[in-house]
Amino acid sequence: MALVLVLGGARSGKSALAARLAADSGAPVTFIATAVAGDAEMAERIRTHRESRPVAWKTVEAPLDLLGAARSAAARDFLVVDCLTLWVSNLLGEGASPVDIAAAAEELVDALRGRDCVVVTNEVGLGIVPVNELARSFRDVLGSVNARLAESADRAVLMVAGRELDLPR
Repeated sequence: MALVLVLGGARSGKSALAARLAADSGAPVTFIATAVAGDAEMAERIRTHRESRPVAWKTVEAPLDLLGAARSAAARDFLVVDCLTLWVSNLLGEGASPVDIAAAAEELVDALRGRDCVVVTNEVGLGIVPVNELARSFRDVLGSVNARLAESADRAVLMVAGRELDLPR
């Protein structure tokens, strides 16, 4: 059983790698999506992602209850979580504190332990320091969540320009 964490910037190939790993597993796949269509552009992104997935894959929409979705997936299924970035953003938008989100991430790690899965997230700590408090909080919380998942992952991959860079322990 293996947990793979795939990090990277926007359009770096994270989701494509996650889909390839899931398809290569040969197992039934449950795809847990965390995106919310807040505008037409995001709705189009969601539609494109949805249409690119194999029809046999089960899709679960879980913008907030990622833990519940992970726990309720069939034990034999390969899980794809796409993505932690939007999950953290959604939780912050609903008023969750950084402490609440850290606790939820810890529970998620426990739920994913012993499962074949790939978790997608953005690396947001490589840019400039954001000018407003909410953006800094988001960057910091997501960085902590990413670090916790990476610590538990059997493999961590940084995607850059469509290239995989395995991150050593």
